[in-house]
Amino acid sequence: MDFGKVITAMVTPFDDNLEVDFKAFENLIEHLIKTGTDTLLVTGTTGESPTLSDEEKLELFKAAKSIAGKRAKVIAGTGSNSTRHSIELSEKAQEIGVDGLLLVAPYYNKPTQEGLYQHFKMIAESVDIPVILYNVPGRTAVTIEPETLARLSEVKNITAVKDAGGNLDKTSKTRILAPNLTVYSGDDSLTLPMLTLGARGVISVASHIAGQEIKEMIEAFEQGNHKKAEEIHLKLFDLFKALFVITNPIPVKEALNMVGIKVGGLRPPLSPADDKTKKVLEKVLGELKLC
Repeated sequence: MDFGKVITAMVTPFDDNLEVDFKAFENLIEHLIKTGTDTLLVTGTTGESPTLSDEEKLELFKAAKSIAGKRAKVIAGTGSNSTRHSIELSEKAQEIGVDGLLLVAPYYNKPTQEGLYQHFKMIAESVDIPVILYNVPGRTAVTIEPETLARLSEVKNITAVKDAGGNLDKTSKTRILAPNLTVYSGDDSLTLPMLTLGARGVISVASHIAGQEIKEMIEAFEQGNHKKAEEIHLKLFDLFKALFVITNPIPVKEALNMVGIKVGGLRPPLSPADDKTKKVLEKVLGELKLC
């Protein structure tokens, strides 16, 4: 299944009581579809998945499918650091009708490469829909090595990897060892370099704010207009970095609220953006004439 060029790792909107705000969720989906998002990733770590209950996640999957209809695909973030729990949630997500799953590397327990292989293989084999692996060692303290990705690519429904490892040498090695595994950039600022290594597109945070431009960058690169792709990358570079000036998704939620797309606050242990972060965001959004 083709999930397109721009997959947005959606934030989860909350109301004033920090309950899921489904009306704001619908408004956000409409905004994303209008601005270039091909696929919605719901309850990934940008969606504050560690602080959402399974019941909330399942309701969000249902809502996303209902709202998006045939206009965008829906990927459910069902990964955790418990294999059994991930299997149960993945099976329920499949029953709801999501188009695919994103499985983050198990955090905190620091499994071996064999442990990672067995974890992902067991979850993938419990469902029939496509599975995207998520390599983000900065958040999980473990790297899914290219050799392990190559083994996992032999599992029939493990089709892609979100590569947020920040190591283009390992990306290159993955492309060599697992040429049938679709690669998505997991870092907005590395999307253009990763396109040169054969990445399909990006699983993006910045697409909340600049989705159309990000899609134009990818399409320009694919069409051989590398100069235009470079110009867009450089134009958006400060935005890419500003959205990660402190812990994601604090800056992107603040930025969305600033540009008038209300998504509310954050559940503890995440805290609101401080004044320094707000000034950084105000500057970059102002330069892009977004607020």
